[in-house]
Amino acid sequence: MYRKDDTSYFIVDAHVALWDARAENQRNIHGKQFIDCFYDYHRNLSPESELWSYEEYLYQGGDRLMHDLFEVGHVDHAIFQPAHLGEFYHKGFGQTEEASELAAAHPDKLTYNHHFDPRNGEQGLDQLRLDAEKYHLKGVKLYTAEWHGESRGYKLDDPWAYRYFEECRKLGIKNIHVHKGPTIRPLDRDAFDVADVDHVASDFTDLNFVVEHCGLPRLEDFCWIATQEPNVYAGLAVAIPFMHTRPKYFAQIMGELLYWLGEDRIFFSSDYALWTPKWLVESFVDFQIPDELSEYPKITTDQKKKILGLNAAKLYDIPVPAELQLADADETATGPRGADEMVGA
Repeated sequence: MYRKDDTSYFIVDAHVALWDARAENQRNIHGKQFIDCFYDYHRNLSPESELWSYEEYLYQGGDRLMHDLFEVGHVDHAIFQPAHLGEFYHKGFGQTEEASELAAAHPDKLTYNHHFDPRNGEQGLDQLRLDAEKYHLKGVKLYTAEWHGESRGYKLDDPWAYRYFEECRKLGIKNIHVHKGPTIRPLDRDAFDVADVDHVASDFTDLNFVVEHCGLPRLEDFCWIATQEPNVYAGLAVAIPFMHTRPKYFAQIMGELLYWLGEDRIFFSSDYALWTPKWLVESFVDFQIPDELSEYPKITTDQKKKILGLNAAKLYDIPVPAELQLADADETATGPRGADEMVGA
């Protein structure tokens, strides 16, 4: 755990990956375009001291992940959120075998989520059943803009997607993580639109929909959906490194999320290996809403504790030492923070 000024924080990194983007795994030019776009995000949003070489970025491996997260990164537990991208990479982008074996070897530190694609139909449903049993899945990660033959994306409210969510119910897979954020070359931006989250969250109230990257650049759309759907959560992957390059922008993101969702439905995520968690954890603990953005209240220590780990720990039943736990916030299930105190409410 991370400790600063006599305060301790239990850290859950809710979005990490092991990937292989080396040339021998690239199926076509799109594999190179994808990792190059990742590297541009890394270079443009990281402090100079945290920059990796391009060759390092293509592949990290499990030993480095364990070092970067748990030996120096302040992380207590991390959750794998793999992207397959089989149209771009021979063995897939996210390394299923390596990541799942690492999680199996360190169950106290790592949880492995898998992926599915509803465009695989009945065969994919059979595979989901096998994967759920093999990996003991509590969650999955979906990439709605992933290419599949001639298709360049799908929607969460497609009929086949509903078949998969119904199967998730039966299998006990309650946490549905969905990339709804900035596009990555060559994927289509509009295939990451957040509108379909509204539909499925209403129809599957017993599932949790974690919107990774909190819908950026559609933050307003996401907030208006999430404030009405108590089973919708915000992941801070990609948003949180803006603390370094555009702190006022990040403050606005946090201010809006805290107003509309409250502190109980926001997750810290480094998006490793896009960024390493050490500097993100340290920076977030020190971060504060600037005085000039006076419409937003200051972020409290308890709110930071929840966002940095306690929220994700609760969703995934990750044990938290008693001395690091907090009482649940007394918040309304839906609607913006403080809405019940508004005139005329």
